[in-house]
Amino acid sequence: MGFLDLFCAASMPVLKVLIVTALGSFLALDSINILGQSTRKQVNDMVFFVLNPALVSSNLASTITYESMISMWFMPVNILLTFIIGSALGWLLLMIARPPQQLKGLIIGTCAAGNLGNMLLIILPAVCKEKASPFGDPDVCYEYSIAYASLSLAIGAVYLWLYVYNLVRVFAGPPMDSCNKDVASTDEIVTVQDDLTHTLLPSSLSSTNIDGKPKVMLNVMKKQFGNFLRHINLKAVFAPSTIAAIVGFVIGTVGPMRKLLIGTTAPLRVIQDSASLVRDAAIPLVTLIVGGNLLRGSVDHKFTFIL
Repeated sequence: MGFLDLFCAASMPVLKVLIVTALGSFLALDSINILGQSTRKQVNDMVFFVLNPALVSSNLASTITYESMISMWFMPVNILLTFIIGSALGWLLLMIARPPQQLKGLIIGTCAAGNLGNMLLIILPAVCKEKASPFGDPDVCYEYSIAYASLSLAIGAVYLWLYVYNLVRVFAGPPMDSCNKDVASTDEIVTVQDDLTHTLLPSSLSSTNIDGKPKVMLNVMKKQFGNFLRHINLKAVFAPSTIAAIVGFVIGTVGPMRKLLIGTTAPLRVIQDSASLVRDAAIPLVTLIVGGNLLRGSVDHKFTFIL
């Protein structure tokens, strides 16, 4: 298998996503106005409350079993490590770039959860179906890829609403004026004390400034963490996607319910088939919305290129 075959197998799924995204941007143009701002909002509500829950629950119910859950025990740990490492890199980026207060939570959340979402359900199965795919039998590859992508999507949805949503909401709120005032007053007290002690006893008390600043920074971190914990909205954890993930886990792992709903001979298979029909509309609509939002961002913020 040559390099060109591997390149084509890896590029085709991404190209499909880019084509659908470009179509969304085209439909969002002012001259076309099929996917305008109000339309995108309504479609986004439908995706949030109907299509995405159907996508998560039906994929989990059909691909996850009790045995596969045991074999994929490492997935929640890996996703948690992804969020932790991404958050650390986001904090490092904040220290370097120093963005506005309202963007800090968005930057950390993007670094933590940027690689999770519906795109895995597009790219992985498409790679398996390519003729030059290096992953062997397309059917086996498709089955395992859907299972991994569905589990990643479900666990990521829980982490997203528990951590990223609250992080963005807290940082986007009013700034912590009291905390900033306390820090400023503490710095002023430390500076005044340093000046006075330097004048009176320059040799014995010159370490006040050195010992004071780490304590001030520690107090700032404690207050920010406490403010985050106080403003956590636990109700948002039970978003429609999270509830759908719980339902999908229960149906997939509980044997009697799985036999009742999943399979060609299941008595209530019509419910799963109906959920699958609704599920199939989720990914194209989400990708179209992404294209429309990208166009809006490029119009709102005119970029200039410097050569």
